[in-house]
Amino acid sequence: MELKGVHQQNGNSNGIGAAAGAEGESESAPTTQTPTATETATETATEKVDAEKQQAERSNWGNGLEFLMSCISVSVGLGNVWRFPFTAYENGGGAFLIPYIIVLFLIGKPMYYLEMIMGQFTSQGTVKIWSVVPGFVGVGYGQAFATICIITYYSSLLALTLYYLFVSFQAVLPWSYCWDDWINCVNSRPQEEADSLLFSSSNITALADTATDTGKLQSSSELYFLNVVIKEKMDISDGIGDPDWKLTLALFVSWVVIFLVIMRGVKSSGKAAYFLALFPYVVLVILLVRAVTLEGARDGIIFFLEPQWGELLNPTVWKNAVVQCFFSLAVGSGPIIMFASYNRFDHGIYRDAMIVTTLDTLTSLLGGITIFAILGNLAHNLQIENIRDVVRSGTGLAFISYPDAISKFQAVPQLFAVLFFFMLFVLGIGSIVALQSTIVTIICDQFKAWKYWKVALATSICGFLMGLVYVTPGGQWILTLVDFYGGTYVVFILAIFELAGIVWIYGLQNFCDDVEFMCNRRVSLYWRVCWSFFTPVMMIVIFIYSMVTIEPITYSEQYFPESANVAGWLLFGIGAAQFPLWWMWYISHHREGSLGQSFVASLRPSDKWGPANPETRREWVIFKNEKAAQRATKKQSSKLGAFWQKLGHFCGSNN
Repeated sequence: MELKGVHQQNGNSNGIGAAAGAEGESESAPTTQTPTATETATETATEKVDAEKQQAERSNWGNGLEFLMSCISVSVGLGNVWRFPFTAYENGGGAFLIPYIIVLFLIGKPMYYLEMIMGQFTSQGTVKIWSVVPGFVGVGYGQAFATICIITYYSSLLALTLYYLFVSFQAVLPWSYCWDDWINCVNSRPQEEADSLLFSSSNITALADTATDTGKLQSSSELYFLNVVIKEKMDISDGIGDPDWKLTLALFVSWVVIFLVIMRGVKSSGKAAYFLALFPYVVLVILLVRAVTLEGARDGIIFFLEPQWGELLNPTVWKNAVVQCFFSLAVGSGPIIMFASYNRFDHGIYRDAMIVTTLDTLTSLLGGITIFAILGNLAHNLQIENIRDVVRSGTGLAFISYPDAISKFQAVPQLFAVLFFFMLFVLGIGSIVALQSTIVTIICDQFKAWKYWKVALATSICGFLMGLVYVTPGGQWILTLVDFYGGTYVVFILAIFELAGIVWIYGLQNFCDDVEFMCNRRVSLYWRVCWSFFTPVMMIVIFIYSMVTIEPITYSEQYFPESANVAGWLLFGIGAAQFPLWWMWYISHHREGSLGQSFVASLRPSDKWGPANPETRREWVIFKNEKAAQRATKKQSSKLGAFWQKLGHFCGSNN
């Protein structure tokens, strides 16, 4: 690594134990080149101008609590209330908890902490941080592409929540009773409170006896979602249909709210973060208290928490645990780096990382217990013994099971419906605001003359237009396709390159030195082992397994048309190709001698790498020089072999 004021030592500057001389691989102690007084004055003046310019361009959080609340609002979102329950549901219920918690400690926490560090250390967004390994700048652009894919369908979920919020103000909840043209329907509302009893206790039993002939029983909440709200289309071979005007209006309102929150950057989103982070917990706890008192809830909770040990040997369960961890914590897509980039350089992010990752898991468990308590009650009402058969998985789970539970509230269910769907909307806003801000930050970092609010407005308009495809009768098909190809796998493969670039190419010891300088605390063995081995190796193994065993995706147990699968793979190809294409672009535009020399140079940090503040940067340079000198001196005086010295450095002992 080449730094101003730091002498480049002999040997390759890349890789663990070889970057920037941080591990003292050369035989001689490092020397510091002393600049002349004129050079120093010129450099200092230039750095001050750059610092003032950057300070004017990049705001900071009003206080550290705003940052923490913003991280909670993005990481604790629909992924906990919507995605985690049905992912656990699809992977054996309680058995899923064990690999999920293991993955959290070996992949989730290390990735989350690493992204926080990168953002705060550089005060840069997802793309600009790659001055650490310039050839990997395509990782940032690829993650931006995946983030755009996620934003487009995430906003459609907000539209659904707003739709339910609006209809919840009716005197009778429209999903609580069976409509005249619905067959095999069971009222979600308790029979004794139904205004129009389509089913008595006796004919419910009779209907259950004939269900094998006419089809399985379905709750009115499920039929309302499928037939009235999304008007589900069971075959998209002839097209996906036109956008529903009601959902389109809800989508537009959602994007207006998103724009109003992000229009002033962290100055506005930071203030909103308090409400976005805390309010959902109030409603979720209320709903949990009601859910566990429902008849049959105990069976659902037992199904959720009881481990099925045989599933631990199923690699698919582990793969889904990693996917859920990435989606829930929002790692690998940019918002954590973006949020941290607005921190003060000395902010205590270690505490924040531990709080958010732990709270995220607890919220997932809370949401899981709540939804499975409701599923247990649904199974009881529908007279189905196996909870797996209660309702199909997918986005509909949050819009079927939860509304069904609300229908059973004895007093003012409309009030609880309004509170619940407003909570879902707030959860979704908290997450999508972070994702959208990531894209706006990337654009504003590249085009510094552009006004932030204008970029926010333009991207919000684009987001609304792209979201229209998801409010069509075939929208849920497209959501499944984009999530699978454009979100999940693109984020996954680029996260592997992200970790490899920082830890394996820039160097673990270099990175740990930077962390120690910024946080004033030595990096523990746990983080070193995870970053250098467990996290990347597990991710690589699981990704390879996923690619080898990949099968055509389905929606509602039906396969996609071949043209849809081709479009999906094209989506994945565009996202994954950002990495090699931008690498080739960087080499072609930054030639240093031969092609091989340019390739090696693309793996070395550029002169833009390091703290943004000039004074902090000078202190960092001195710190790095001192570390290198200490290791060189210790290497010369130590009687231990090279292997044991490297092992000592790796473990973080007196390095």
